[in-house]
Amino acid sequence: MQNDYQKRIELLKVHHEELLSKKNIPLEWGNGIYEKYANPILTAEHTPLEWRYDFNEKDNPYLMQRIMMNATLNSGAIKWQGKYVLVVRVEGADRKSFFAVAESPNGIDNFRFWDEPITMPDDTVPATNIYDMRLTAHEDGWIYGVFCAERHDDSQPGDLSAATATAGIARTKDLKTWERLPDLKTKSQQRNVVLHPEFVDGKYAFYTRPQDGFIDTGSGGGIGWALVDDITHAEVKEETIIYARHYHTITEVKNGEGPHPIKTPEGWLHLAHGVRATADGLRYVLYMYMTALDDPTRVIARPGGFFLVPEGYEYLGDVMNVAFANGWIADEDGRVFIYYASADTRMHVATSTIDRLIDYCKHTPEDGYYTAASVETIKKLIQKNRTQ
Repeated sequence: MQNDYQKRIELLKVHHEELLSKKNIPLEWGNGIYEKYANPILTAEHTPLEWRYDFNEKDNPYLMQRIMMNATLNSGAIKWQGKYVLVVRVEGADRKSFFAVAESPNGIDNFRFWDEPITMPDDTVPATNIYDMRLTAHEDGWIYGVFCAERHDDSQPGDLSAATATAGIARTKDLKTWERLPDLKTKSQQRNVVLHPEFVDGKYAFYTRPQDGFIDTGSGGGIGWALVDDITHAEVKEETIIYARHYHTITEVKNGEGPHPIKTPEGWLHLAHGVRATADGLRYVLYMYMTALDDPTRVIARPGGFFLVPEGYEYLGDVMNVAFANGWIADEDGRVFIYYASADTRMHVATSTIDRLIDYCKHTPEDGYYTAASVETIKKLIQKNRTQ
């Protein structure tokens, strides 16, 4: 016969299973570019109960969460052995982030974490925190994870918030065992670094986001591009800005590549984030652009404005007014799963197709950089609709 303690555990497991198995339904009346869904796909409550509870009645008589989780966010994504797989940034109550794998049979719901978090080996100098992994299945046969490695800035010993950021690099064959490579060497601090999936001129290619400091972009001009001879000792010697920041736009403060671009017959599809300042703090949104197949640094389509922003409850969370993506999956049938986090708190999915995203990029007007230009663009569309 079960005692009361065992019954409470069983009820907890039933409640958790109801959350994990909840069907996700697309929202009506979207923008035609993509579909959003009613429920987030991963929250702190989706993490396994065994990560949070001690189920020994003697040691935990009140059935408390011994280790609490705060958020699930900013996930890399890959199609792996027929499953939609995310390498999730999980943040504990102690503010430390770690990586954990969650998979779904359909990419929309029923995401379940693997039994244990990833054990990520340290670089020569251990990082205090690691997060925001971009996954790239490279043509060299490895799956690479590129992520931010954060350490205290020891040049400012009296400032406990002073930090430095480098791009950590690891590789794997099975998403379970990871080989840590030395951090990317650059002249500037780097967060949001992405590995291109193909060799370019026989070299590894990185999208970068150079910054003068951990928070401030400073002289960093936008999304950069760099070629590296040896990824096992990766060093950026020359960096070219391929998508520059611009005054009074969504990229005014900073911008960075999201996941690695998707190759299509008409060019590389890019998903990126742009940041601007508001009276209520920084606003993070997603935007898209395209580059040429024969030259991934040459922008061939630059739709103006944002592509995806926080809406409704997505606006609320640990860091308000933030949409961020570093993972998407393109299926062979042309369907695209865009995995994004809202308010640094929870993970969502939006779905589209390659054809729709190309159409969006090629036929959305560019930003004219002035109010007058925006008004004229709107009036041209009005006039066109009047003459249909």
